Amino acid sequence: MASPTSTNPAHAHFESVLQAQLCQDVLSSFQGLCRALGLEPGGGLPQYHKIKAQLNYWSAKSLWAKLDKRASQPVYQQGQACTSTKCLVVGAGPCGLRAAVELAMLGARVVLVEKRTKFSRHNVLHLWPFTIHDLRALGAKKFYGRFCTGSLDHISIRQLQLLLLKVALLLGVEIHWGVTFTGLQPPPRKGSGWRAQLQPSPPAQLANYEFDVLISAAGGKFVPEGFTVREMRGKLAIGITANFVNRRTVEETQVPEISGVARIYNQSFFQSLLKATGIDLENIVYYKDDTHYFVMTAKKQCLLRLGVLRQDWPETDRLLGSANVVPEALQRFARAAADFATHGKLGKLEFAQDAHGRPDVSAFDFTSMMRAESSARVQEKHGARLLLGLVGDCLVEPFWPLGTGVARGFLAAFDAAWMVKRWAEGAGPLEVLAERESLYQLLSQTSPENMHRNVAQYGLDPASRYPNLNLRAVTPSQVRDLYDVEAKEPVRRMSDKTDSGKPATGSVATQEELLHWCQEQTAGYPGVHVTNLSSSWADGLALCALVHRLRPGLLEPSELQGVGALEATSWALKMAEHELGITPVLSAQAMVAGNDPLGLIAYLSHFHSAFKSTPHNPGPVSQGSPGTASAVLFLGKLQRTLQRTRVQVEAETPSTEEPPVPEPDVPVTPASQYQEASAEDLCALCGEHLYILERLCANGRFFHRSCFRCHICEATLWPSGYGQHPGDGHFYCLQHLPQPGHKEDSSDRGPESQDLPIHSENNMPSRPSIPVAPQEGTSPVPSQPTRRLIRLSSPERQRLSSLHLTPDPEMEAPPKPPRSCSVLARQALEGSFVGWGMPVQSPQVLVAVEKEEEEESPCSSDEEAEEDVPLDSDTEQVLWNLAKNSGTMNSYPTWRRTLLRRAKEEEMKRFCKAQAIQRRQNEIEAALRELEAKGTELELALRSRGSSPEQQKALWLEQLLQLVQKKNSLVAEEAELMITVQELNLEEKQWQLDQELRTYMNQEEALKTAADQQAEDEVLRKLVDVVNQRDALIRFQEERRLSELPSGPGPQG
Repeated sequence: MASPTSTNPAHAHFESVLQAQLCQDVLSSFQGLCRALGLEPGGGLPQYHKIKAQLNYWSAKSLWAKLDKRASQPVYQQGQACTSTKCLVVGAGPCGLRAAVELAMLGARVVLVEKRTKFSRHNVLHLWPFTIHDLRALGAKKFYGRFCTGSLDHISIRQLQLLLLKVALLLGVEIHWGVTFTGLQPPPRKGSGWRAQLQPSPPAQLANYEFDVLISAAGGKFVPEGFTVREMRGKLAIGITANFVNRRTVEETQVPEISGVARIYNQSFFQSLLKATGIDLENIVYYKDDTHYFVMTAKKQCLLRLGVLRQDWPETDRLLGSANVVPEALQRFARAAADFATHGKLGKLEFAQDAHGRPDVSAFDFTSMMRAESSARVQEKHGARLLLGLVGDCLVEPFWPLGTGVARGFLAAFDAAWMVKRWAEGAGPLEVLAERESLYQLLSQTSPENMHRNVAQYGLDPASRYPNLNLRAVTPSQVRDLYDVEAKEPVRRMSDKTDSGKPATGSVATQEELLHWCQEQTAGYPGVHVTNLSSSWADGLALCALVHRLRPGLLEPSELQGVGALEATSWALKMAEHELGITPVLSAQAMVAGNDPLGLIAYLSHFHSAFKSTPHNPGPVSQGSPGTASAVLFLGKLQRTLQRTRVQVEAETPSTEEPPVPEPDVPVTPASQYQEASAEDLCALCGEHLYILERLCANGRFFHRSCFRCHICEATLWPSGYGQHPGDGHFYCLQHLPQPGHKEDSSDRGPESQDLPIHSENNMPSRPSIPVAPQEGTSPVPSQPTRRLIRLSSPERQRLSSLHLTPDPEMEAPPKPPRSCSVLARQALEGSFVGWGMPVQSPQVLVAVEKEEEEESPCSSDEEAEEDVPLDSDTEQVLWNLAKNSGTMNSYPTWRRTLLRRAKEEEMKRFCKAQAIQRRQNEIEAALRELEAKGTELELALRSRGSSPEQQKALWLEQLLQLVQKKNSLVAEEAELMITVQELNLEEKQWQLDQELRTYMNQEEALKTAADQQAEDEVLRKLVDVVNQRDALIRFQEERRLSELPSGPGPQG
C-alpha cells in the first residue's frame, strides 16, 4: 500500500537502516535513528522497547510483529531470564551475531567486538529449512527482499551479516568495530571481575567492562586459552572460490544454478570438462546471489600443469601461499570452469572485488579441519567465575561441500545461549558444562532429516530441535577437567593421528588366543592337526578346514585326498576371498613354504576378527557376522563380474551373471595368481618391498596402495571402481577403462554402467553360490512382459498425459527401487500428479494444495514476491509438454514451484552425500598411510635378528595385530562407502535414462525412424538393466540386515 512521504526524520533513518548495504551505512543510519529518538545505542532490550514505542511508523510494524513473536516465547521470560548476566561476544560473523541476538532476547547485556570494519565476504552459504524459517522470523525479507527466492536456498555471508547486524542493533547489542580480542584479564583481587585484553587501546568504558560470560566466535584461527583442538586430516584437498559480478540481466536470471556436481557419481561431466579446458575437478557448485558464486575442488597436478601453482611443495601452506599462486592463471582457471559449467550463458564474466579491491578469487586448503574437544569451560579466580563458550568455526570447522556450516553454527549459537540461561538460573558449573557437552555430542550428527520436522517450533530449548534428547549423556564427573580454578595451559592442538572409523569389534587377540581359536575351528577334520601358526598350515588342509567350517558346502573334505599342498592352499585362498571376503595377505607358495610367519598370523587374525563370534558347532556362517566382511565380499563379486563382462565381448550371455566360484562337483584347480613365488614381498607395479600392512591384493597380485592408481589419470582406485584391461594388463578407473568391442559407448561408460552381481533368494551366504533363477538371470533383458510396459504407444501416451488416466491393475508393473525426488517430481508432472498420493480426476485437490502452499508462504504483503525459477533444459521440456497437453502447470504455479524446489533439494542431498563419502574416503586413506608407517616399524623390529626379549617381541606382535585389525576395520568401512557410491551411481544413471526414454516417448509413433525405434529399445534395455542392478543392491542390503539380526544380544523390538 502506498504511503505519503513522511516528514519525521526518524522514519527516514529507519528506512536507511532497512536499505543499507554497507556495514558503515548501517551503523551511521542506526546512530541517526537513536539520535532522532533521543536514545543511546547499545542499551539492551529496554532500548528495543523504547524504539518500538517511539517509532510509530507503518513500515516498521511488520518487523516489530516478527520480533515480538519471537521474544514472546516462554523460554525468554519476557526478556527477564538473564537480566543480571553480562556477556562479551568475540566476532561479528553470522554465528557470533546470531548468538548475540539470542542473548539480547534473554535480557542479558551484550557487548560484541569485531576486528574488521566492514563486511566483504561474497561467498554464499547453503541454508537448511530451519535456518530459513529462523531468519524469516527475524525479519530477513524485510531487510533483504531477495531472501531465498531462487530454486536453491542460500544467502551470501555479507547479506547474512548485514541482516543479523541490523537485528542485533535494534535489540540493544553494543558493538565495537576495529577492536581485536587478544586474551583474558583475570580479576586482580576479590570483588573484581573478568575483563578482556583488546587491541588497539579501547575506550575506557569498553576497557573496564567486566563480564561473566565469554562467547568466542572469532573463527578457527583463534581459540581461547584452555581449549584443546583436534585436527582431522584427509588427503590433500584444494578448494577454489570465485565471485563474478551479477548484473541481474534477463539472460543471467535464466541460467540455472548448480546444486552440486560430483565426480564420484557423474564422471562424464568432468571428463568433458577436462577434454574441453584441461581443467580437472572433483566437484563444482554454482549459486546465484549478490554475485555469481562458484566453488570447486581442483586437483593439484592440474593446477601445476596449467601454471596456477608455480612449484610443487609438500607443505600445504607453502603450496598455496601467495608467492606460489599465479593470480592471472588462477583467474583464467576459475573463469574457464565457470563458463563451461554454465554453457557460456553468463556472458563475459567479470570478477567481483574483494575487501582489498582485487578480483574475488582464491585457492584454499581444506585438507585438515579443526574441531574443539569441548564446547565450554568455566574459569574461576578470586571467587569470580567466567563461563566460556565456543560457536562457529572455532568450535567446528565445517566441510564446505556439505553445506552444514551456518546451520550447525546456528544450532551451536542456540545451545550456547541455552547454556547461558542455565548459568543465569543458578545451575552448578559442572551441571551446566555436562549439559552443554551432551548437546555438543549431537552437533556433528545433525541433518535436516534427523531433527524435528516442524521447524516452526524450533527455539532456544534444545528439546524443540533435537529428537531423543538426553541432556545427561555426559555426567558432571566427566567434565571436571573443564572447570579451572586458575587459567591453565594455552590451547593444545592434537592431531587425530589414526581415525579408525568404526570401532574395532572386540579386543585384539593375542597369538595364543588366535592359535586356540584356530584349533577349535579345525578340530575334527581328518589329517588336520594345528599346533602352531606356521608349519601346521603348510599342507593346506588346515586352511581348507577353516574355510569349510565357515562356509560348508563348497566341497567335502574327502575331495582333498590326493590334492597337493599348493593346490589345496590356492583353492582355500580363493574361496576365502570370493566367499568370505577375506583378501589374501600372502601367496599360496609362501604359505606352503612357511617363509612368512608374520604374514600368516596377520591373515589368520582377519578370520578371527570377522568370525570369532561364530559358534564352534559346524554349520553355515552368516556373511554378515560382525559386519566386517560382507561389504568387502559384495564389492569383490562386483569387481569380478565387471572384469568377466569385459573379457567376454558378447555381453548378452548367461556367463555375465554366473557365480564367481565353481560348483562343488567341479574339480579343484589351483589359480595361477596365487602361486607366484614371493608375490607378496614385492609390489607388482613399482617392484619395491611390501610390508604386511602395505599389501593390497587385486586380481591375485600385491601392490602398495599408493601405487594402485589409474594408468591414465593416476587417481586412487577404490573397490569396485576400477578394471584391468586384458590387453595391456594395466589398471584403470572406470572412466578411462578402454572398451573393447563397445566403441559407441566408450564416451559415457562410468561407474554407473557396470553390472552388479544379481542376487537370488537362494544365493544366501549360508549356502554355496548357485546360479540365479532363470527368469531373472538368463538375459540382460528380463523376459517379464510387464517390464516392457515402460514403452508406450501413442494412445497410451495420450492417456498418460490426461487427467483421466485409469491404470489397469492387472498390468501394473512390479515395484521398483525407490527413485530420487527429482525423478518422482518429473513423473508426477507428466502423470498429472498421479503417484504423489493425489486422487485421479480430482483437480479440486490440487486447488486445495495450491491454496495451502500459498497460506504457508511466510512472506507478508509488503515483502517482495518470489521470482519465477529458471529451469534447466530437461525439466523445461517436461513442463512444456505437460503445459501443451493439459495446461496443468499454468493452473497450479505454486505446485510447480514446489515440485521444482523439492527436486533441487534432492539433488543437493545427493551432492552432499557424495561429498561426505569422498571426504571420509580421503580420511581413511590418510589413516591407512599412518597405520602402514607404524606397521612397517613393528614388522622390521619383529623380523630383525636382534636379541630382543621374547616378552618384548610378544608385545610388538600384539601391537601389529592391533594395527591389522584397525586396517581391516577401515577397509570394511571403505567398502561400505563404495556400496553407497553404487547407489548414487545407479540413481543418477536411472534418472538420465528416464529423461532419455521420455524424449523418445514424446515423439509421434508415425514420425519415428527405424534408428529412433532402435535407440528407444536400447535405452529401455539399459533402463531395465539399471533397475535390476538396483534390485540386486537392495536385496543384498536386506539379506545382510536379516543375517545380522541373530547376532544381536537379544530379541529386537
